[in-house]
Amino acid sequence: MDLHAYFKPASGAAYTPRAPAFAIPRPITAAFTHHSPTPTASGPYVLGVDEAGRGPVLGPLVYGVAYCPLAYLDTLGTMGFADSKTLTHETRAALLKKLCSDPSNLGWSVRVLAPQTISEGMLRRPATNLNQQSQDATILLIREVLAFGIEIAELYVDALGPSVPYQAYLTKTFPTIRSITVCPKADNLFKIVGAASVAAKVTRDECVHTWEFEEKNGNWAADKGSGYPSDPKTQAWLRSSIEPTFGYPTLARFSWATVRTALEGGAHAVKWSDTALRTDENQKALTKAFESAQGRDKDRCTLARDIALRSVGDI
Repeated sequence: MDLHAYFKPASGAAYTPRAPAFAIPRPITAAFTHHSPTPTASGPYVLGVDEAGRGPVLGPLVYGVAYCPLAYLDTLGTMGFADSKTLTHETRAALLKKLCSDPSNLGWSVRVLAPQTISEGMLRRPATNLNQQSQDATILLIREVLAFGIEIAELYVDALGPSVPYQAYLTKTFPTIRSITVCPKADNLFKIVGAASVAAKVTRDECVHTWEFEEKNGNWAADKGSGYPSDPKTQAWLRSSIEPTFGYPTLARFSWATVRTALEGGAHAVKWSDTALRTDENQKALTKAFESAQGRDKDRCTLARDIALRSVGDI
């Protein structure tokens, strides 16, 4: 992977990143992971975890980790790492370049959860909610860094929901890590988490702003905004990009209420064969769906009859 390559701006877009990059899959169709070269400096190490993109309706959710020797923390503290949301894009790009500047001491990784992955997880039955997908991404990254032979002595994680039970879970999952801290605003409190935040945010921005659509011949606006539902540019993209039959390209998270509302208002209505089982009057619908029939179809549910499943006497 070419760590000295530069992100290229999308055609016609104002986004002009200038940060060291890696080969992002094009188009993005599933979750993937990238690891920087493994540092060679002696440990033990400290590792921070943060994310970018939990709230947006467009694009991936990216989890990032950054790690360095405990003895390197003073140097890290002079580099300017902080919560990526408080930094300009140019500053974040420069900081990611710094994160790549000392590979013997600094390592980082990202786990990119594609919007397709998020939607598939949240819409399947039983659902895998976003918190669980986030937890799985965090654990995967930590395990893979440990597998590289990095001795992690301290772990700092930006809180994912309630801090206490999550910290207890991570402590049980990683018994060899002697100190684990999960807390809100960890990206402001701990520079190593700020570094992870920068890695995650720059990667997400690159994925979104240079998104290559797997759907061909679409007429989608180039400016998607930040991807957050409250962003006027994102709202404009959602209004202009809806296709009445197929909805949205896979850049959109179909499990988000914002997309469901837009589809209900701007796309063709769809009648599902199991609609009766998914109405608000679940108890009444459930009773109706499984009410008894007569003759050979006795005790067979209405749904089975509606889709033309028939009982047979002999095979």
